[in-house]
Amino acid sequence: MSVEIVSEHVNPLLGRKEAKLIVHHEGSGTPDRLAIRKIASDHFNTQQDKVYVRSVQTRTGGSSAVCQVEIYGDSKLADEIVPAYIKNRNLPKEQRVSRKKGAEEEKPVPSAPKAPAPEKKAEPGKPAAKESKPAPARESKQAPAETKTPAKPEAKPAAKPPAKPDTKPKA
Repeated sequence: MSVEIVSEHVNPLLGRKEAKLIVHHEGSGTPDRLAIRKIASDHFNTQQDKVYVRSVQTRTGGSSAVCQVEIYGDSKLADEIVPAYIKNRNLPKEQRVSRKKGAEEEKPVPSAPKAPAPEKKAEPGKPAAKESKPAPARESKQAPAETKTPAKPEAKPAAKPPAKPDTKPKA
């Protein structure tokens, strides 16, 4: 694999160097972030923990990858600035934290499944709230549908006969 630097920019505000690299990988698949991280650290003569790969893009069937890389001057500064998901992507697969695993570790495991809550019964004199709401909605939907259907057939026959003689005069 060979590396070609397209652009390089020093960002003194964030204490990093931002570089755009093209990694040529003819005859093999797109290199993973760990390989790109190692190539960039060797090229810029720095430690791997100070290099973070932001993105890797390869065209379909292409043999070169365009990579966005950030090289930090201090690893403590990098820990503060680099988002957690980028740090996670730049780790080996066995060290990555997935969403599911992270969520399971944070939540305590319940000891026994909870029984469903008993349903509340309505008093005999009062109807349940759930039963009264759907009934008016059904009635209101049916009433407009019934009034609209008879009006349409009556209006069409009355409108057609006068329209035909007026539109085409036979003079």
